[in-house]
Amino acid sequence: MTVSVPPDATKGQPGTAAAALFGCCPRCHGRTLFAGVAKFADRCRVCGLDFTRFNVGDGPAAFLTLIIGALVTGLALWLELAVGPPFWVHVILWVPFTAASVLGGLRACKAWLLQAEYRRSAREAVTEDWTVDPQDRPE
Repeated sequence: MTVSVPPDATKGQPGTAAAALFGCCPRCHGRTLFAGVAKFADRCRVCGLDFTRFNVGDGPAAFLTLIIGALVTGLALWLELAVGPPFWVHVILWVPFTAASVLGGLRACKAWLLQAEYRRSAREAVTEDWTVDPQDRPE
């Protein structure tokens, strides 16, 4: 079953990328998604949407760490081979860049995943009446 959304309902609302970047609530688009740097609030302060029912998990953290780590390593190697700065330059340059990139990217990716779950009405596959047949249990 699909829900018909009138064309004017989304007019003026931020897209998924903008909503993720600014931490917008997927329902009312208020900037209420986060309670900390990368920690979701329990619910939206404007419309009351419960954010705890979404299961974003730590998947974005692993991917971001690997991707940003590879990027920083490549850039640091390039800088070392091209200019050859002292070690302290690398520390002052790459430690803050890495921390800011991971935290900013984590915030945006977690918000993006929550937005996607909300738009697609994603739920757990298990329901209250779901049971495992005793013969199907691993021994």
